[in-house]
Amino acid sequence: QVQFVESGGGLVQPGGSLRLSCAASGFTFRWSAMSWYRQAPGKERELVASITATGASTDYADAVKGRFTISRDNTKNTVYLQMNSLKPDDTAVYYCNSGWRIAIRNEWGQGTQVTVSS
Repeated sequence: QVQFVESGGGLVQPGGSLRLSCAASGFTFRWSAMSWYRQAPGKERELVASITATGASTDYADAVKGRFTISRDNTKNTVYLQMNSLKPDDTAVYYCNSGWRIAIRNEWGQGTQVTVSS
């Protein structure tokens, strides 16, 4: 079955960096666009970044543009999110799903918690 396993979150000070990973299985990863999402306490889940199946194109939410970079390794069925210059507003649980700018799978992983605080 479809499965997403996110990892790499943690507690970081403002201005710090983290690299998130999402290992996907149960579908043909190399044919699928992938996206990262996040959900902060009391807020709805929001799109953070997307990448096409080949990695040739990417797209970012305005709030993270210039600070976050999405990438993928189709040999490892894994998508990454490099997060730099982190801000307290980036605090959220981060998830991945397949699809370009919209989640096309009903399944979600457990997410990985990112907390930005001094």
